[in-house]
Formats: sequence, C-alpha cells, structure tokens
Amino acid sequence: MLLLCIALYLLSNIGVGVWASRRVTTSQDFVLAGRRLPLVLAASVTFATWFGSETLMGAPAMFVEGGVQAVIEEPFGSALCLFLVGAFFTRPLYRMGITTFCDYFRIRFGRSAELLSAVMMIPSYFSWIAAQLIAIGIVLSVVTDVPREYCILFSALVVMIYTLLGGMWSISITDFFHNLIIVVALAVLGVILWQEVGGWATIQQRTRPGFFRFLPHPTLKGWVEYLAAWFTIGLGSIPQQDIFQRVMAAKTEDTSVRASYLASGLYLTIAMLPLFIALSARILHPNLPGDGQLIIPNMVMQHGSLPLQILFFGAVSSAILSVSSGAILAPATVFGENIVKFFRPDLPDQALLRVIRWAIVVITLICVIMSTARDTNIFDLVGESSAFSLVSLFVPLTAGIYWKRANLTGCLWSMAAGLVVWLGCIWLETDYSPMMWGLLASTVAMAGGSFIRNTSAQSDPHSPDTLRY
Repeated sequence: MLLLCIALYLLSNIGVGVWASRRVTTSQDFVLAGRRLPLVLAASVTFATWFGSETLMGAPAMFVEGGVQAVIEEPFGSALCLFLVGAFFTRPLYRMGITTFCDYFRIRFGRSAELLSAVMMIPSYFSWIAAQLIAIGIVLSVVTDVPREYCILFSALVVMIYTLLGGMWSISITDFFHNLIIVVALAVLGVILWQEVGGWATIQQRTRPGFFRFLPHPTLKGWVEYLAAWFTIGLGSIPQQDIFQRVMAAKTEDTSVRASYLASGLYLTIAMLPLFIALSARILHPNLPGDGQLIIPNMVMQHGSLPLQILFFGAVSSAILSVSSGAILAPATVFGENIVKFFRPDLPDQALLRVIRWAIVVITLICVIMSTARDTNIFDLVGESSAFSLVSLFVPLTAGIYWKRANLTGCLWSMAAGLVVWLGCIWLETDYSPMMWGLLASTVAMAGGSFIRNTSAQSDPHSPDTLRY
C-alpha cells in the first residue's frame, strides 16, 4: 500500500507535466513560465528552491551531531539568501527582462563575460543535482528495500520526463501542492514527537551543554568558519540560475520581491521542523539504525502509522524531485541561452527550446552517474555547489549592479582568480576555509582589474569596459 501510494505520487508529477506542456509554446514559457506566476505560486516555487534533500535529510543529520553551529549554512543561510535576493537583486534584474544570470553579464560587461560565467555556472549544479538524486535514492530504498542505484535511476527518469514536458510551469504547480503536503506531514509528525518527548524542558535536559549555541567561540578561526557557513548558501546561491528563474517567473516586479521575502520567512520557520523532528527522534529512539541522513525516514518507518508514512514519504519524494527539476532546468537553460546562442545568435526560438530539452537529458544522465558513483554526505554536496558560484560569480554580479567603475577586465579577473584560489586552497588543505580565500581573491581581483582598466576604458567610449546596463 505504501509503495503504491508513493508510486502514484511520483507518477502524478508526469501528469502535471503533460498538463503544463499545453502552456509551453516558447522558450520563455518553458524557462520562466511566461513571467505569469501570481504571488502564491511565485512564493511557493521560490520557497521550494532548496526545500529538498539538504533540508529534510542533510541538515537534520548535521544538527543532531553538531547542534545549531552545524546548521548555520542550512537553513539559516538559505533564508538569508532569499531575503537578500528580494532586498538587493530582484528589482534591478527583473527590470532588465533577462532570461538567465549570464544574460546580465553580457549586458553589463560584454559577451566574453557571458560565456565565461556560463562555463562556470553549469558545472556548479552537478553536485547539487547529485545530492537530490542520492537523497531520493535513500528514501525510496528505505521504503522498498530496492538497491539505491535502481531507485536513483527511476526517480531521475520521472523528474526528467516532467521537466521536459512542462519546464517551469510543471515545477511551479508541483511545488505548490508538494509544499502543502510536506508542511502538513512535518507538522503532524512534529506534534506527535512534541507530546512524546515531553516538551522543551526535556529536550534541554537531554542535550549536551552548548548544543543550542548560536554564535561561535571568540577566536579568529571560529569566526571565519562561522562566516563561511553563512556565506556558503547565503551569498553563494544568489548568482545561481535556479533561484533566479524562480524569482523572475513572477508576473510583476513587486510580486517577485514579495515572493522572495515570503519565501525567506517560510524557510526560516518551516525548515526548523525537520531539525526538531530529528532531535526528538534521536532522544526518543537513540538506537535507530542507519546513518544520520536516515534518522527521519527510519523513524517514520518504524514508529509512524501507515497514513503518516504515506503522507511523509510521498511528499518528501515529490519535494526532492521538484528541487531536482529546477536544478536540472537551470544549467540546461544557461547552456542553450548563453553557450549555444553565443555561437549561433540567430537560432530560432523553437530550435532553442529543443536544445534546452536535449541539455536536460544530458545533464540528468551526468548527474545520475555522479550520484551512483559517489557516496558523499548530502550536506557537503550542496555546500560544494554553492561555494563554486560564490567564489566565481557573486562578486562580479554585485559589483556590476552597485559599483559603476566595475568593468569587463575586473569581471573576468574576479571570476578566474576566485575559482583558481579556491581550488588551490582545497588542494593545499589550508587551515582557514578555502571558500573564504576564494571570495577574498575574487573581491581583490575585481577591484584591481577595474582600477587598472578604468583610465584606458574612459579614453575609448566604445570599449566593452564602458558598457552599462
């Protein structure tokens, strides 16, 4: 019965894709839902950007082992990202009427910046998508006892099909219903565990001292690592196509901003439920089998009623697939809009739509291979993805919007220096976070490159370094 209901959950996504495909006539419909989403759908799809594997499985595992300090990155950093997007990035980008982040780099800095940003953005999604596929493989394997690899293949096929059919329309509709179901499931489970565990006083007594400490120890390294945790998703996910296309799918600029704020508030509150559930489960059932990422699924399987199991596993499976769908659509869109069209600017819209759909197939295949070949912590995979974009794209994006002297040279230097320094520090295993060194290098390179080229660019009004959006 449980397996049948989950299968129906997953197949319903394909049904939504078939329905949504009737709304897709252009690449804009496919990528941005024609910029027609009302506030409810826009906020729902923005909230669902990361409400998947890392929120429901990765962060709870980290929380029960390391306390609040271990989950600054997720969910606190994710809520910060959504707030900052609404406060500082949505309005200037929405007014430009662009389809991808890389379009912004072309308009603001030049075509070489567009191509380099696209080349850097696409690989940053592979770890993210692999994390989602690993998570859905874990969930389905727990329920069915089928090997994880087969579960990954099946779920990847489902998500690929409904993404191919309806694009952002499919994602928007499925996210709305999945959010409703998963919030109800988490709330019901949370109330049950709150009653069983005996309230807040019992939780405090059964956790170690300092478990709920929010600020780091007053050392330089402690603060650097603490800020790195905030920056990983809080800043690193700002220049990513999946969050951009969800926010930009709103029907108006004001709707887009309000959707970002609302999604941030929802994330900061609802994402606390999996943390509480995991901690309560560990207190009540310290001998639950499996690794920390399985604590909630195992607890539901062993101690939840059949209706709760159906509600929880169906909603979790669908929610993770929705996150996967948006993450797959994002690099596929960038590939079509900013790499293929870079070399073929006269490409017809229908041909572009076919390119994006073929890219979805190829990207899904690559990430399936990664997810079956790697057995890495979900939390680490997500952080790896966000760090990639933080060190290469965040500084050029922000400087381009808010610093008039930022130019093409600074942009290219910033992208290259941040990425090279970050990779070098990972290889050298530096004491301080490689990501922070990469971010510092990106900032210095942007300032240095812009100042060096500023004088010569001013003398040539046709120089790419003088372009302004």
